[in-house]
Amino acid sequence: MTIRIAMWSGPRNVSTAMMRSFENRADCTVVDEPFYAAYLAQTGLDHPMRDEVLAAQPQDWRAVVAALDGLGGPVVYEKHMTHHMLPGVGLDWAAGRANAFLIRDPTEVLASYTVKRAEVTLDDIGFVQQRELFDREADRLGRAPPVVRGADVLADPRGMLSALCTALGISFDEAMLEWPAGRRDSDGVWAPAWYDAVERSTGFEAPREKAAPVLDDHLRRIADAARPHYDALLKHSLSPG
Repeated sequence: MTIRIAMWSGPRNVSTAMMRSFENRADCTVVDEPFYAAYLAQTGLDHPMRDEVLAAQPQDWRAVVAALDGLGGPVVYEKHMTHHMLPGVGLDWAAGRANAFLIRDPTEVLASYTVKRAEVTLDDIGFVQQRELFDREADRLGRAPPVVRGADVLADPRGMLSALCTALGISFDEAMLEWPAGRRDSDGVWAPAWYDAVERSTGFEAPREKAAPVLDDHLRRIADAARPHYDALLKHSLSPG
C-alpha cells in the first residue's frame, strides 16, 4: 500500500528543503508543485519561467490528479502550494492523502518573496487558502491535521521530523537529516529561478539571529491580513518528538 503525503505550504518557506528531506529516504518518491502550470494557465500571471512551467506540466487539474494517483511505491510525498488551489479545482482527491501543513510567519514570507518577485498580493502567499484547506481537512478527520512551523524544523530537525513522521503514520529515517547538494531531476523546471539556496544546502540550517524584517505600508497590510490565518494554524503546530 502506498502512503501518499500532501504537504501544503505557501511560497518562501522551507518547503523545498522539506521535499529534499523526504526524497533522501530510500522508500520515498517526491513530486514538486504539480499544479503550478494549471495555476499559471488559469490566472495568466507572469511568474519567472512561466513559458517553461506551462510546457512542463499538465494545465488541467484533472490530469494532474490522475498523474499523482498513478504514482506508486511505499511513500509518495507531494509538495503543494496552497495558492495553486484556485476556485474550480476539485479537492476530493486530497482525502486519499495524509495532509500536513507547513507554516511560516507572514512578515518573513513577504520579505523573502519580494526578493524574487516584486509584485505580491494576499492571494499570492496562500495564507487564506492554507487555512481553508486546514479547516476542510480538520472537519473531515474530526481533529487537527499535523502542522509544522518551518522555523521549528530548522531549530530541531530530528525532533520535528520525528514528530511529523509519527503524525503521518510513517517511521522517522535518519537519512532525512542530510542530503547531497545540487539540483534534482525531481525539481520543477522553475528551479533556476527559485532554488539557488536549497541547491547549495546539505541539510536544514539552524536559524540565525537577525532583526525582524521591516515592511513598507503595502506589505505590512498584507501581513496583517494574513496573520489571523497563520495564527489559527500555529496553535496546532507540533512539538519535537
